[in-house]
Amino acid sequence: MALVASAILIAGASPAFAAASKSHAQANARAVNKAEAGPGLKSAAALITDSKSGEVLYEQKPTLVAPIASITKLMTALVVLDAQQPLDEVIEITADDRWKGKGAFSRIPIGAKLTRADLLKLALMASENRAARTLGRNYPGGIREFVKTMNLKAKALGMTQTKFDDPSGLSSNNVSSARDLGKLLNAASREVTIREFSTLRSHEVRFGKRGTLVYRNTNLLVGRDDWDIRVQKTGFTNDAGECLVMQTLIGERAVNMVFLNSFGKLTRTADARRVRKWMEAKDQPKVAAVGAGEVALQ
Repeated sequence: MALVASAILIAGASPAFAAASKSHAQANARAVNKAEAGPGLKSAAALITDSKSGEVLYEQKPTLVAPIASITKLMTALVVLDAQQPLDEVIEITADDRWKGKGAFSRIPIGAKLTRADLLKLALMASENRAARTLGRNYPGGIREFVKTMNLKAKALGMTQTKFDDPSGLSSNNVSSARDLGKLLNAASREVTIREFSTLRSHEVRFGKRGTLVYRNTNLLVGRDDWDIRVQKTGFTNDAGECLVMQTLIGERAVNMVFLNSFGKLTRTADARRVRKWMEAKDQPKVAAVGAGEVALQ
């Protein structure tokens, strides 16, 4: 390992100056050791990769198969876009779009008319379940054919640990692993529409005489000045826990993050911050005290 001078401290430096230098070097060394130990994530499973090369930067139970909740909607969007269904087509919400199981709440009223683009936006950025169900119902062959196509698409992407049961993610039979979701995230990141719609901070929809509703992004990091997020999707059910997948820039490096079954509502975004802090620490030059001076270990 080459040694490069980081700060030149002459042998005759004052004891206070030398002590301060030594303290700084020791603090830097502790930061380096912490970075090498890993980001200390709270999610049950995680995968961090370089978006361009696919290099695995960190992994934690990457093959654990578990429910994925609304992360499902990335695949829903891919299937809709693959079918080249017109985004400006107006679709009426019907009683058939109701989910009859747990998590059935929706702000979209039965009888409302929305474009397919609006439905995609609400599904991706606000995680609207009825919007996703409506997209599936209005696919050629209906929801059954839609779900079949979702699973065929997963197979084509090499997602060998994944199974889809409905377009919204409310079904706990929608399962995958962090490794498979990394493949889904890569595919979604190549679609301009998904990148745009999933990173909207908010979206307004007018429901005729019912007035206008404002939907906001479910990812607390979207729109923050200190984050550059290219594509993202959150998810939550009681069975899946809090989930998050996203592609973001750290420095000048595009990084894919997958977090499954995070404990607590804020943990998934806190884990994203932990990863960024960990990667930034890894990129810092290693510094050690040598006598009365410091050298950087490159």
